[in-house]
Amino acid sequence: MKKAWVLALAVSAASWSWGQSDLELAEFYYNEGSFAQAKLYLDQIWKRTKSKKVFDIYYETLLALNDFDAAEKLVKSRMRNRNTRATAYVELGQLYVHFEMPLEAKDAFDEALNRLEPSRNSAIALANAFIKLNELDRASEVYSKARDLGVADLDYQLADLEGRRGNYEGMIDASIRLMLSKPTYFRNVQNSFNRNLRIQDNPELGELLRGKLLRAAREFPEDLALPQMLVWYFNQVNDFANAFVHAKSLDLRLRETGERIIELAQTAVRNDDYDTAVKCYNYLASKGPDNPYYFTARAQSLNMRLQPLLAATPPDREALSILALEFEQSLQELGLKAETAKIAQDLAHVRAFYLQEPEEAVALLNDILTISGLYERTAAVCKLELGDILVFQDNIWDASLLFSQVELDYKDDLLGHEAKFRNARISYYTGDFDWAQSQLDALKASTSKLISNDAIDLSLLITDNYALDTIVEPMWLFAQADLLSTQFRYAEAQSKLDSIVAIWPGHALTDEILMEHAHMAMQRGDIDTASVFLQEIIDLHFDDILADDALFQLAVLREDIQGDVVTAAELYEQLLFDYPGSLHVIEARRRFRALRGEEVAE
Repeated sequence: MKKAWVLALAVSAASWSWGQSDLELAEFYYNEGSFAQAKLYLDQIWKRTKSKKVFDIYYETLLALNDFDAAEKLVKSRMRNRNTRATAYVELGQLYVHFEMPLEAKDAFDEALNRLEPSRNSAIALANAFIKLNELDRASEVYSKARDLGVADLDYQLADLEGRRGNYEGMIDASIRLMLSKPTYFRNVQNSFNRNLRIQDNPELGELLRGKLLRAAREFPEDLALPQMLVWYFNQVNDFANAFVHAKSLDLRLRETGERIIELAQTAVRNDDYDTAVKCYNYLASKGPDNPYYFTARAQSLNMRLQPLLAATPPDREALSILALEFEQSLQELGLKAETAKIAQDLAHVRAFYLQEPEEAVALLNDILTISGLYERTAAVCKLELGDILVFQDNIWDASLLFSQVELDYKDDLLGHEAKFRNARISYYTGDFDWAQSQLDALKASTSKLISNDAIDLSLLITDNYALDTIVEPMWLFAQADLLSTQFRYAEAQSKLDSIVAIWPGHALTDEILMEHAHMAMQRGDIDTASVFLQEIIDLHFDDILADDALFQLAVLREDIQGDVVTAAELYEQLLFDYPGSLHVIEARRRFRALRGEEVAE
């Protein structure tokens, strides 16, 4: 008896192994496209093993061979009674579609729908079967009927389906229902909106979404997912003021400490919306000193008001003077400590470079560096600022010492790269062009795009006008003039530049000299003179490296300062056609399209 059992087991195992080998061979031939050979094995395997896996490969093989009779027989073999699954009729319909029998296919699909069971799993399975065939309208009918049968919790699947169908209103409606019932699906819905709606490129869809979200938020005022989605929506369309309204509401309702407000403020700043950033920081400051973001908010609220003033051409020194008083009042109120170092640092910058108070600025920065518990990075930033002021005061070597300290302490950090660039610039100012070039070469690969671009620009200036020129003096005079301009000693700078033109007429530095004159004129507020210099570069030095810079700067002056949008548009268009490789192309195209009234994706 025992021997017989062992023998039976051995035969069974051998049979299983043989069967497994047959299926592997069938799959091999199927994957190779040898469908006739695959069928030889599958005919036998199907008789023994009527698994779903075998059915799928057998069915696809018969379709590939255009064997209608065998395929129909195979599908119908699974339809022996009224309890046949609805998905089997989808497979039958697929067969009829394949053989171009539309009426029969319709009947099969109708029967599949008739056999839908009132359960969530059945609805999803049947809808997915239709989706697999790209019968999206039929899949939509499945979910519609399922809802009529009382099946719930299908909004996630329905939203995805309607997005595929291009029925964006239906997708939005289903997504909102999903968020209301399952707030944890917020990110899923957000990703779906990003993928399907692309509201930055489709303002009409954006308005549709906005309207539905606002109506839902009014209808369900206690829901938290909807205001979160509104914050996301307004961020996407760069309407940070409205984003703040809803973010503030959420912060109050949830009694948060301000994380989402900080995030919104930072996003607003990256998009140059300083007004909204100020509102964000003022709101955080209103929470009082116990809030973890209080001192950051106080500092950033002032800084956000400062940035537009610094970016203005020319800077409004009266407005800067008034704002400096607010900085001083804040320091008096809060005291000079690690948490207020940023306020003091910004004040020192304004005093040194805009209010002609460099000595007071130096004293304030030195006071910051003596603060107990000062963050090391804050100290390094202050040293960079102090070094810049020392350069401004013509105290070059003390400045270089400070830059070297920061470079040594933050060798592989962006702070170290910034310090290295400043030292390279000092070497350039003092005529040590070879050393400057070696430092700039190392900075060209900086992960900071700003530092890298500055290094490349200064390196090109040196290469084009020193390395290839046997006469060193013109470059030396230009570097001196550049330093004088940085120190706001414009008359002396102009004298140096004029001497180059007088002694070496037609020198390669001519376009750089014109650009330096333009920059100094802009700093003085003499926009007309600046425009003349820029136009001369465009007209007479169109093949030099500064031509595209001059063209872009002139266009910006025409648009932002003089309000001549017609001329500005013409200049942007000229840049796009004449200098397609310029670094300004992206911004020029954005501005050009905006001036023409086109929708611009940020």
